Amino acid sequence: MYTVDDNEIVEMYLQRDERAIAETSRKYEAYCMKISMNILNSRLDSEECVNDTYMQTWKAIPPHRPTVLASFLGKITRNLAINRYNALHAEKREAGEFALSLDELDDCVAGESTVESEAEIRMLSQAISEFLRKQPVLARKVFVCRYFYCDSIAEIAALFKMSESKTKSMLFRTRNKLKKHLEEGGITI
Repeated sequence: MYTVDDNEIVEMYLQRDERAIAETSRKYEAYCMKISMNILNSRLDSEECVNDTYMQTWKAIPPHRPTVLASFLGKITRNLAINRYNALHAEKREAGEFALSLDELDDCVAGESTVESEAEIRMLSQAISEFLRKQPVLARKVFVCRYFYCDSIAEIAALFKMSESKTKSMLFRTRNKLKKHLEEGGITI
């Protein structure tokens, strides 16, 4: 069976060929659902989020031309899922993986009330990216799995063939290093 590669899918979007959505769904639906489910913890909401991802991708390509389609889709899905999560949980906070991962980062990264402008958000994002580039590959991958994809500790431990205890310790040490890096960079936490 022939599999359409990502460059071909992006070309379909650029040419406004509606097959692009079908090919994206066929190739990336499970990936996008996992990201969305980790944040929303609801199959119905996640399915809507993934469908919204296809629509946002249709609107974004062009003008954007992603070099890594999976990352592009993952970022769109994650942002849509976070927006939906915030809308659904404005008054209450449930103990899903997304909420737990946010709680873990509370000591490292300032909340919405102190990071107000887009310039400050960009500076924080750049500082975190810079920090992660300097970390060992395993620590960086574990951190991204937990705080970008909102994977559970158990999923991360299984993925990297580590104990849950080791995974928690690695995340704890990485968060502490991040906090120190941000403080040294003059970023208020």
